[in-house]
Amino acid sequence: MTGPIIAAVLTYVLMLAAFRWHRLRRFHVSVMVFIICFDVAMPFYLVSTRDWGTRLIDHGDILSFGVWMHFGLIVTLYVLYVIQVQTALRILRTSKQAMDVEALEAVHKEHRAQGIGILLARGLVIITGGILAEPASALQIMNA
Repeated sequence: MTGPIIAAVLTYVLMLAAFRWHRLRRFHVSVMVFIICFDVAMPFYLVSTRDWGTRLIDHGDILSFGVWMHFGLIVTLYVLYVIQVQTALRILRTSKQAMDVEALEAVHKEHRAQGIGILLARGLVIITGGILAEPASALQIMNA
């Protein structure tokens, strides 16, 4: 495994912990903000440290299904992050106002469902990124 994959897996474990202990609001919010910043910064790091021109253009990987599936998952993850942040802000606004309990519970359920979607999408992004980063290793694992 390469360094970015290990970092992504470790942050995924941290994200699972924050999802599990969502009632510890400071922990939950700070971890999720860190994870979003990490995921936004990761493409910039990878572009600056890897030779993508050779791999994507010269080797023809730009036309592979795996690359486009990974890219689509990343876009999905970012869209889910935007929706999740909007819902979190709605939770904060609703909890500060004297709103009915049912409306607040509905927003919490929506936030939780989006969180599960983010966990699934991020897990798939890490898996597809790992396969694309080390295609030879992925084939060995699949053949074992």
